[in-house]
Amino acid sequence: MRSQAELTREEIERYSRHLLLGEVGLEGQKRLKAAKVLIVGAGGLGAPIALYLAAAGVGAIGLVDFDEVESSNLQRQVIHSARDIGRPKVASARDRIKGINPFINVEIHNTKLSSANALDILKDYDIVADGTDNYPTRYLLNDACVFLGKPIVYGSIYQFEGQLSVFYAKEGPCYRCLYPTPPPAGLVPSCAEGGVIGALPGIVGAMQASEVIKLIVAHNFSAANAPKTMIGRLLLFDAWRTKFNTFAIEKDPNCPVCGANPTITKLIDYEEFCGLKFDNQDDEVAAITPKELKSRLDRGDKPQLIDVREPHEIAITKFPNAKVIPIGQIARRKDELDPNGEVVVICKMGTRSAFAIRALKEAGYEGALLNLEGGINAWSEQVDPSLPIY
Repeated sequence: MRSQAELTREEIERYSRHLLLGEVGLEGQKRLKAAKVLIVGAGGLGAPIALYLAAAGVGAIGLVDFDEVESSNLQRQVIHSARDIGRPKVASARDRIKGINPFINVEIHNTKLSSANALDILKDYDIVADGTDNYPTRYLLNDACVFLGKPIVYGSIYQFEGQLSVFYAKEGPCYRCLYPTPPPAGLVPSCAEGGVIGALPGIVGAMQASEVIKLIVAHNFSAANAPKTMIGRLLLFDAWRTKFNTFAIEKDPNCPVCGANPTITKLIDYEEFCGLKFDNQDDEVAAITPKELKSRLDRGDKPQLIDVREPHEIAITKFPNAKVIPIGQIARRKDELDPNGEVVVICKMGTRSAFAIRALKEAGYEGALLNLEGGINAWSEQVDPSLPIY
């Protein structure tokens, strides 16, 4: 951590409730002012992390994100507002942070984090807060932080469930010690596919912000301070049942990145590592665009339409003339598909339908399969705007 910064009279007044805490006090607040924290992701988790770190007086906050604000973000991404729709998330978040605390220096990185730029972006920050929603970026962040010797405050959310930990290889386990390999591609849907209760990222993100503050105030991230933080512990939160459980996690001596004899010594291709790249032509999924499908339907073609969304999604919007077979049932119900004609597989965004097609092929289905590109949301945007986008 860099040398402490002095507080002005106005800052002393602003942070007075911190200064009254013996665990923080004047020296801790000076450390907060001197600290640099990088938040990766300006969405559901990144929003409360950024808001609370700005309010707490963290002197420099970096934001990494490449998305633009969409209306569906506003259900949980409380750092953005309706007037920000269409703006880069990092720009919207920067404006809100400066509105909360004009003393904060905000650095924005309107880019996708990758193996090519991660080390360069992360190197100047003291702590990294993980607000991502995908496995490739989580493993990338973990490995980069191990190589750079930085702690990463981890959070994840899905539907009603959240996780929290601090991964710091110098003093405890890293993310790979807990999760050596990612789940099979497509097994765990993203929030966009599976949904999330809006308050959950606020709860988990606020806890992440608390962990960041404690790490900074502790000053040296040492093992002596580890019991006060989530280093070596994993918290699970169930918002539906309002239950918290905390488990000890151990450093894996055989971890491929932070173990005694690491086999991963540089950043790798994380899309490939997480099974999101397919080199074999047999793994490629043929696609059809919404406009192409509409044109073929208009001229009288009759492909079989299979909707692999869940029943509660069908209640939101139905795809015309499609048969519903949820993705979890698709392989065992393959005999309901017509192998003598074309089958167009449909989901919300085109992701689950692609995995459904691969599952059908693995189950031995030999008929022609096409993935509706962009799913029912793209159909609504390009063909039939009467169908709601969700």
